[in-house]
Amino acid sequence: MKVVVLGAGVVGVSTAWFLAKAGHEVIVIDRQAQAGIETSYANGGQISVSQSEPWANPGTPMRALKWMSKEDAPLLFRWRFDSRQWSWALKFLTECRPGRAKQNIRQLLNLGLYSRRTLQDLRAETGIHYDEQTRGILAIYQSQQALDEAANTCLLMQTYGMDRKVVTRDQIVEIEPALRHIAPKLAGGTYCPSDESGDARMFTQRLALLCEAEGVEFRYHTRINALLTRGSHLSGVSITGSDGQYETLTADAFVMAMGSYSPLLARTIGINLPIYPAKGYSATVPIEEPEVEVQNGEFVEGDNAPMVSITDEENRLVFSRLGDRLRIAGTAEFNGYSTELNAVRCTALINRAKQLFPSGADYSNAMFWTGLRPVTPSNVPMIGRTKEYNNLFLNTGHGALGWTQGPGSGRALADIINGDRPEVDFRFMGL
Repeated sequence: MKVVVLGAGVVGVSTAWFLAKAGHEVIVIDRQAQAGIETSYANGGQISVSQSEPWANPGTPMRALKWMSKEDAPLLFRWRFDSRQWSWALKFLTECRPGRAKQNIRQLLNLGLYSRRTLQDLRAETGIHYDEQTRGILAIYQSQQALDEAANTCLLMQTYGMDRKVVTRDQIVEIEPALRHIAPKLAGGTYCPSDESGDARMFTQRLALLCEAEGVEFRYHTRINALLTRGSHLSGVSITGSDGQYETLTADAFVMAMGSYSPLLARTIGINLPIYPAKGYSATVPIEEPEVEVQNGEFVEGDNAPMVSITDEENRLVFSRLGDRLRIAGTAEFNGYSTELNAVRCTALINRAKQLFPSGADYSNAMFWTGLRPVTPSNVPMIGRTKEYNNLFLNTGHGALGWTQGPGSGRALADIINGDRPEVDFRFMGL
């Protein structure tokens, strides 16, 4: 088959890889100059299956109300005269019910575990590297109440096969010595040793090169003008190429993997996707030269910057070492399609990093970034065949877990396009 993939982020490129490995002719279209330049550009870096608890849970509405007046709040709704935002928010509240939240956790965990295995298999097969760390993810909590809630989540996740467990303050420092400064102020933490971290943009761009070696054609600097339909069939996509020339691409199948922009394009052909953008922030700072300490007469490197990826749950921030850089990322701001940096929220990232790792990085040389995460009300992504068009497939709506779920989502959708059922228990569209 000939397949056109719309979008060259981690999800789109992963889909292209598995389609090409299955023998299909694949063309990937993206408006940017390279793969992985939008949402995949500078995210938190975590392959965080253990963080698969959806934002829509019973405790979120009350917390969101408390945060409404805080400019640096972890979750901030900036209400607009936007019917899509209000409609999304009402659906989000429905998904906060305990029964719905529990079902969604299971969906996210199943897909996350499958995707992490897929990533590990892909790494073994290709030798791809992307500043990966396989030291797990450590989540920290300041209040006993938050830790108790996390303990209950751990028990639920353990029933689904997750190796996430509660750890004490002393165990936190054993796992990550760089947290020794903040440990006395913590109630405790949770740790998942099987989780990983790495640079999503580096992975996406290097996988794109591997895709090209498999015959995948990438068309960058290419604008999508319109999707062309004929009855219940997508007949083509009108594009303007990097040379300014108009063209209509035809194919046997089309994959929409455009993140937050998927619903805008889908709406033009009568498909209403319940996806809304959540703006996330990140700061990337160079790690300071490790200090040298003397222990038992031997020189050893200091431990001022973390080696284990950290999640600061109550502040909704993550910290990941990417080679000689520290990535600080998080928060969610529902403010339409704005990608303007907010100085208050940027400063909040650095201030919290200084509290955790006082001399871990050169915070004066931070590079700030913001990107739009495509969030469904349930946080469960939309993967599979659309009911409106028999040759249009979706791979979008992954929210903050696009890096975690991307490789597995690509593999699963390639299976669906092949006519096979994916080897994961998940509610795929059209199956």
